[in-house]
Amino acid sequence: MTVDPMGTRGMHEGLPVAMRDAVDEFGRHLAAVDNRSVHTVRAYLSDVVSLLDHAAHLGCTTPADLDITVLRGWLAARMREGSARTSQARRAAAARTFTAWARRTGRSPSDPGAHLASPRAHRDLPTVLRADQAARLVEQQNQDPEGVRDRAVLEMLYATGVRVSELCGLNRADVDESRRVVRVFGKGAKERAVPYGVPAQRALDDWLRHGRPALERKTSGDALFLGVKGGRLQQTVVRRIVLAAARAAGLPHTSPHDLRHSAATHLLDGGADLRAVQDLLGHASLNSTQIYTHVSTERLRAAFKQAHPRA
Repeated sequence: MTVDPMGTRGMHEGLPVAMRDAVDEFGRHLAAVDNRSVHTVRAYLSDVVSLLDHAAHLGCTTPADLDITVLRGWLAARMREGSARTSQARRAAAARTFTAWARRTGRSPSDPGAHLASPRAHRDLPTVLRADQAARLVEQQNQDPEGVRDRAVLEMLYATGVRVSELCGLNRADVDESRRVVRVFGKGAKERAVPYGVPAQRALDDWLRHGRPALERKTSGDALFLGVKGGRLQQTVVRRIVLAAARAAGLPHTSPHDLRHSAATHLLDGGADLRAVQDLLGHASLNSTQIYTHVSTERLRAAFKQAHPRA
């Protein structure tokens, strides 16, 4: 069992045998077949254990005993505890995934989760830097090996809009310098090709020729970006790099994901097609990409209010 131990393990151990076996097998399916991330598997298992614990207290003993009333009652109980809408939306998604799996595997004759609606999660508009702010942030001047690396990291984050995990997972072989394209493995191990520009190429060239050799060790392997001890660069270090660069540039708190948001918004501001941006970001659904159209609209509205005489 790999769920969060904060109360979940005790609930798991107290489940009827058929439910406990089902949730364990469901977790293996999520990881091995659906190829979900460790974070997603942990969150879904925690939610499903909570659901089954709720159902067991109502007298259910197997996944087949679940019905829409049980599912709705479980969500309502979590809402009364003060659950956020985003958490409720995730719980509903976990329940739907579990009941669909239970039906496919013969553990339930029906799929009650198919009728379960989830609250629409409120989505705050992402933090987006202006183009001039992004330029100030990435144009670091420190020329020691770490500084050269940091400049390349910042340029690549903003040029490609990749996730921090994707950046840290890059190998030298993933970079096609002749075409200025990097091969990225995103969520679900899905591969995509992402272009980058001349400034990022110059920063990469500098890193590969002057910075990386200074940090490289026999155990470094093929990782594109290295830490000070020669191992693959870690996500926590990348977050510190971005935060420090933002402070040095006089900008507010900035994260790698803010650079991803900024890259996507600036692409749309420059006339890029929404579906092209979806492909670049590796979004499975266009809905995930459409948030950036709202950002662009808000920026346009702000400019209108500031500049138009009849605003």
